[in-house]
Amino acid sequence: MDRVSSGQSMNAENQDLVSAGSSMEAKSILTKVAAWVSDRNIPFLISSIGMIVMLLWAGSFKMTAPGAEGIIPLVSNSPLISWHFKVFGPYVGSDLIGLTEWIAATLMIVGYLKPKAGIVGGLIACVMFFITSTMIITTPGATIVVKGLRYMSLTGLFLFKDIISLGVAFYLVTYFGKRAILSENKS
Repeated sequence: MDRVSSGQSMNAENQDLVSAGSSMEAKSILTKVAAWVSDRNIPFLISSIGMIVMLLWAGSFKMTAPGAEGIIPLVSNSPLISWHFKVFGPYVGSDLIGLTEWIAATLMIVGYLKPKAGIVGGLIACVMFFITSTMIITTPGATIVVKGLRYMSLTGLFLFKDIISLGVAFYLVTYFGKRAILSENKS
C-alpha cells in the first residue's frame, strides 16, 4: 500500500471511529459506557475545564513572590527560556509567564463560543508545555539515583505533568479545530 492510499485508509478509519461514538450503535455494556461518555463530550469537558483552571491558578501563583522564586531553578537551567529571566528578571519574567497562562486560558474559554480562539489558546499551551517538558532534562535534581537506578525526584515528577498537559493541549487544539471546521463549512 502506498503512502497516499495508506493515509486515505487511516482517514477512513478515523471517520469510522468518529461515527462509532453513538450509543445507539453500541452493543456490549463496555461499548455502551464508552459511547455514553463520548456522546456527552466528557473527555473534552474535563480536559478543557481542568486545563483552564490549572492555567488560571498556576498563572496567578507565578505572579506572587513565592511562585516566581519557585520557578527560578527551572527557568534558569532551560536553554529554551533562560534568556527570559536575563532580559526581564525573575519577578517580571514570572509575571509574564503567568500572564501568558492567563491569556491561553482566556482564549480557551472564548473557544467554547468561537473555536478559533480555542485553537490559539491551545497552541499557546502547546508551546508552554513543550518548553516546560524539556526542563525534565535540563533541571539539576530532576532525577535521582537510588541503589543504582535512576528515578524522577519530586521536581521531576512535578515537571512530568507538563508532558501530559502537552498532550491535553494538542487534544484541545484538535477539538477546537474540528469545531472551527464545522463552523466554516456551515457558512
